[in-house]
Amino acid sequence: MRINEVVTTGDVNDSVELYNAGTSGVDVSGWVLRDDQDSSKYKIAAGTVLAPGAYRAFDVHGAFGLGAADEARLFLADGVTLVDSFGWSAHSDASWSRCADGVGAFRQVDTVTLGGQNDCVAASAWPGGGAVATADAANVFGSDLSGLVVDGSVLWGAQNSGKLWRLVSNGSGGWKPDTANGWGSGKALRFPSGSGTPDDEGVTVTAAGASGGVYVSSERNADSSGTSRLSVLRYDVSGSATTLTAAKEWNLTSALPAVGSNLGLEGITWVPDASLTAAGFRDESGASYNPANYGAHTGGVFFVGVEGTAMVYGFVLQDSGAFTRVASISSGMAGVMELQWEPQASRLWVVCDDTCDGQHRTLQVNALGVFATTAVYNRPSGMANLNNEGFALGACAAGSKPVYWADDSNDSGHALRRGTVNC
Repeated sequence: MRINEVVTTGDVNDSVELYNAGTSGVDVSGWVLRDDQDSSKYKIAAGTVLAPGAYRAFDVHGAFGLGAADEARLFLADGVTLVDSFGWSAHSDASWSRCADGVGAFRQVDTVTLGGQNDCVAASAWPGGGAVATADAANVFGSDLSGLVVDGSVLWGAQNSGKLWRLVSNGSGGWKPDTANGWGSGKALRFPSGSGTPDDEGVTVTAAGASGGVYVSSERNADSSGTSRLSVLRYDVSGSATTLTAAKEWNLTSALPAVGSNLGLEGITWVPDASLTAAGFRDESGASYNPANYGAHTGGVFFVGVEGTAMVYGFVLQDSGAFTRVASISSGMAGVMELQWEPQASRLWVVCDDTCDGQHRTLQVNALGVFATTAVYNRPSGMANLNNEGFALGACAAGSKPVYWADDSNDSGHALRRGTVNC
C-alpha cells in the first residue's frame, strides 16, 4: 500500500490518496493518516478495502491541514507502524503525484486525479495525418450533434435534442443522411413510455450491429431538464417510423455520483467480454471479471463517460433490466465527452472537447487488470479547438484508418469532420 497522490492547495480540500500496487486486496480499516505532527490523526473508516490496482482518496482537512512544507504519513491501525510517507517543501500546484503509480518518484503535475491513475503521461502529437477536412454538406445538422459510432457502412449519430441519425457515404469520404425508411431528417427518440425527450449524447452498437439494437446514453429528460436521468436506452431501428420508442432503459442514476443535469452521461461504447477476459480485466471487487456471474446480457460491458466527474464507468446491462457497475476509471482530464473502443488495438479512446484543447487519451488493461492511460494525444495540427463531442474510428486500410469528429457547435456550418489515425 503506497501513498500515491497528495493535494495541499487549490480548489480541492487537503487530501491523501492511497494505491494498492499489490496483487491481492488490502483491508485498511482503522489505518491512520498523519501529517508531520504525531498529534494529527485521520482514522480510515471500517470496511475500507482496496482491491489490486485500486485507488482511494481521503479528505483529511477536517483532521489536519497539509502545509507548504509538510509530510503525509500512513500507519497501520496500531498508529505506530509506518507503512509509507512522503514529504515536500512546496504546495502541490496542483498535485504531488507518484509517477508511475505506486512505484515511481513524486513530482508536481498539473491535474488532480484523486481516485484514479495519476496524470503522468506526457502529451504527444496526433498519431496520424495532421490534415482535417469537413465530412458533411453545409448546415445539414445544425448544433448539438454529439456521439458517433461506425457500424459497417453506416455512421450513427446522436443529437442531444433527442434525435438519432443514420448516415451513409456521400461518395467523397464524408457522410449524408440516409433518405430511406424515414431517416432523411433523423428520427425522434422517446423513453419506453413513448413520452419524454432523451438528451442523448452518445451512441454505440454491440457485436450484433444495429440488428441487435442501437444504444444511446442520455443525461436527462429534456422535458424535465433540471433533473439528472443518467440512462442507457436501446432502440429497434429496423422500421420506417420517424419516432422511435426505447425498447429498454437502464437508469443508472442511483449507481453514479450526483452531477448537474447537464453534466451527465456523454459518451458510451461497448467492449466485448472476450476482449476483457483475454486482457485479465478485474471488476471493482478486485476479482477476475467473469461474464457468467452477471446473467444474460449483451456479451460485453458498456462503458459510459460522465462529464461532471471526468470519470469512465463500466456497466454490465442485463437483459432483465438489472445492471452492475464493474469499473470506475479516472480519465485524467477535465471532462469526458466521448468514448470509443478500438478492437484491433484493444484500447479505449477517451475524448475531451475544447475544454481540454481537444485532447484524446487511450487506455488499456494493465498487469493489475485495470484500465490505465497508455497515451495522451493532442488534436491534429489541422484541427481548430472545436467543441468536438463525438469521435469514431473506421476500418484500417494501407496502414491508416479514417476517424470522424462531431462538432456540437456546428462551427462554420459543419458538424462532421474527418482525419486519419495510424493503425
